[in-house]
Amino acid sequence: MQTLATKDYIVFFLYFIIIVGYGFWIYNRKKKAQTSSNDYFLAEGSLTWWAIGASLIASNISAEQFIGMSGSGFKMGLAIATYEWMAAITLVIVAIFFMPVYLKNKIFTMPQYLKQRYNGNVAMIMAVFWLLLYVLVNLTSILYLGALAISSISGLNITLCMIFLAVFAVMITLGGMKVIGYTDVIQVFFLILGGLITTYLALNLVATEFGSDGVINGFTIMRDKADDHFHMIFDKTNPNYMDLPGLSVLIGGMLIINLNYWGCNQYITQRALGADLKTARGGILFAAFLKLLMPIIVVLPGIAAYVLYQNGHFQTEMLQDGSVNPDRAYPILLNLLPVGLKGLSFAALTAAIVASLAGKANSIATIFTLDVYKEKINVEASEKKLVNIGKLTIITAMIIAVVVAPFLGIDKKGGFQYIQEYTGFVSPGVFAMFILGFFWKKTTSNAALFATIGGFILSIIFKFMPAFVDLSFLNPMGFAVPNANGIYEIPFIDRMGFVFLICVIGMYFISIYETKKGVQTNGLEVDKTMFKMSPSFTVGMLVIVAVTAALYTVFW
Repeated sequence: MQTLATKDYIVFFLYFIIIVGYGFWIYNRKKKAQTSSNDYFLAEGSLTWWAIGASLIASNISAEQFIGMSGSGFKMGLAIATYEWMAAITLVIVAIFFMPVYLKNKIFTMPQYLKQRYNGNVAMIMAVFWLLLYVLVNLTSILYLGALAISSISGLNITLCMIFLAVFAVMITLGGMKVIGYTDVIQVFFLILGGLITTYLALNLVATEFGSDGVINGFTIMRDKADDHFHMIFDKTNPNYMDLPGLSVLIGGMLIINLNYWGCNQYITQRALGADLKTARGGILFAAFLKLLMPIIVVLPGIAAYVLYQNGHFQTEMLQDGSVNPDRAYPILLNLLPVGLKGLSFAALTAAIVASLAGKANSIATIFTLDVYKEKINVEASEKKLVNIGKLTIITAMIIAVVVAPFLGIDKKGGFQYIQEYTGFVSPGVFAMFILGFFWKKTTSNAALFATIGGFILSIIFKFMPAFVDLSFLNPMGFAVPNANGIYEIPFIDRMGFVFLICVIGMYFISIYETKKGVQTNGLEVDKTMFKMSPSFTVGMLVIVAVTAALYTVFW
């Protein structure tokens, strides 16, 4: 089961040669034009809309989606697709309201925005925080989960897989954002093609199992045999309500998770920061369309595996330490692929992991070089020096990730949960700081610090509150549900919503108090004309909204 045939290795190495060769060609072609650090880190003006859109998706989709979301599809069904479909709506919001503000004010990094809008202290605190988060949480989890997935498919040693992924990602990242952006287009092609093949096989297996054939029949059978796995909105009685609490996935904390991730995250926004507004919006819109497609690739295989499991298949393969591990669903399906196609799907998974690693490493280098090194260590550094420091940072960050990843217990916690738990403590406060900074000129620096530090403390209080306070009184409103031990807890997504509201209210009163005392603020340049949309963008936006609304209506 856990081996690749010679043909699979041939297919995989063809993919490897294509990516590295194309990346090297792009690097050589663009090398003469690369005259500044902004060009190296942001590919200033060089990425087309389709390269930006593909790069956004390639950076976002990784092992935690392929493995984790398929596992969630096995466990709770299509509802987990809300992370993807709500992201499509979020991307539209970011394109309309966030990008004009960033581009008009010539914002290239998130700490630069915080310095320009608030002050250097807020910017430096967040720069250090983001560097720690990106290296010790995001980079390590992508690397370790990716190596775990590849090891389970190929049978290769996990440490060897980690080193291979790290070296592959570094080779691409050292070429700068131009190389990352354009190689991501090919990565996304492999990712989608390999993913669709796996989904096709999974649905066909379901159809064959019940005496039929074809993916349409397979999907129809899945809806019939696992109807409970095709509902987007859970009620309080659903055992998975704690993970996806009812309407909060539409209008509550899920919106904050997505807006913070897609709109206030260097790792993501960096793809569009070097472009003009029309190109940036076109790229983001393209990414939104791809987001609507993602559940077909990352969720449906998990539901198919669940239907087959319920019918007696994979009874031993799904077990880990004596209990069913949903995260094994996707690797099991990959191992059923015929020779050659398995190599293609293996390449697709590797493409997703390497693209995410490259994007994350580039963002780490950008923040460290432009917001820490240039600001505090060597203010007079030349452009060439900055690029070299960026390259050194990439290599250093990757070495740290390879060394520490095995000791963080990422596999025990679950990669998706690992990332959400640690970023979720600060996301509400960070988003409150960004959104009020954008659109309310009276927001002060102390209010921003309250959101950052206070939001973190509030998140911890809400997390551990059930151990000291009986929250059963919140149950009738759906804000608290009993966990496995019968203790009432506030679902994670709702906790984020509450912390965000408290941060906004606190920021409002602090800002009003300070402005009355004469405290001056640094408002950004914002006017209504910035948000005007072109006819083509408006049509694309309306299509995305309509398709998303239809999907939620059909699978409510």
